[in-house]
Amino acid sequence: MPAKLRLSLACGDYEITRPLMDGRVEPAGIELTAITPESRERHWRVARDHAYDICEFNTPAYFMGRDRGLPYTALPIYLHRRFRHGFLFVNAKKGFHQPKDLIGKRIAGTNYTPASNVWMRGILEESWGLPHRSVTWITERDEDVPFEHPPGLKIEKIVPTPTLEDMVVSGELDGLLTPSLPKPFMAGNPNIKRLFDDYRAVEIDYWRKTKIFPIMHVTIIREEIVKQNPWVGPSLARAFDQAKALAYGRARNPRTYPIAWFTTYWDDQRELLGDDPWVYGLGPENRNNLETALRYTHQQGLISRPMSVDELFVNTDEDGYGGGPGGD
Repeated sequence: MPAKLRLSLACGDYEITRPLMDGRVEPAGIELTAITPESRERHWRVARDHAYDICEFNTPAYFMGRDRGLPYTALPIYLHRRFRHGFLFVNAKKGFHQPKDLIGKRIAGTNYTPASNVWMRGILEESWGLPHRSVTWITERDEDVPFEHPPGLKIEKIVPTPTLEDMVVSGELDGLLTPSLPKPFMAGNPNIKRLFDDYRAVEIDYWRKTKIFPIMHVTIIREEIVKQNPWVGPSLARAFDQAKALAYGRARNPRTYPIAWFTTYWDDQRELLGDDPWVYGLGPENRNNLETALRYTHQQGLISRPMSVDELFVNTDEDGYGGGPGGD
């Protein structure tokens, strides 16, 4: 039997990937060595050191990397999606009620290019009348993929005192756009609040209008691997689909998670987002999703030209898939 192709995989420890991690699902012809580094480390190491064969990676940063010669291409496998209207926080004492109130203000973020921030800046500009160049963006760390600031874009890198979150609480900064929930907010500090109080309703309205469940991360693979082994893309796509199907089956059991009304939440999600909200591939809704992210990335000065989905993603259709070495 031909030897399997040995590849490293770095991704989050998610229900939809765990069957690949524990060996319940094995991609045909491939022996995976899977690790789950913290997201920031994973993105930094692949952007700067090209550390992994296959990696879950920030979507706009992937576009930026390809624009600058990153030797990876993408598989249409999207391991992390999230609505982001609930991740814009403001100082609660300053009377901010709508995005336009933030024109001319100072909004913090760990850095400029987290996928969550690129998405929300695009949404705020396109749907809420807050141009990204009308805000001064305050950051504290280097970008995973460095870029030159285009004219009119205001970014200030500072050493926070003591944290960006605390500077919003004190009023020194006006707001915070963040991939995660601020600690002072989680602790109930009254000086920091969401700009969109009923953020879930706003996100549902956004979905109904756009049919976009924002893709935060894509799955990238060394370009030379798929050039030398064209069967690898379809093999991985099939394996990730099988892993996701197992995760859905496990999640449907209300005993799996310690959530009192889990079945109700599950049914609500299915009614709103359909049976497979994390659908892979390059179908019409995913193309619209990715094209929107590409448009925002270009508008915000992060890539030098408009790019197309087809130049950035491997076609993983099963047609022509022969299984590869050791495959079916």
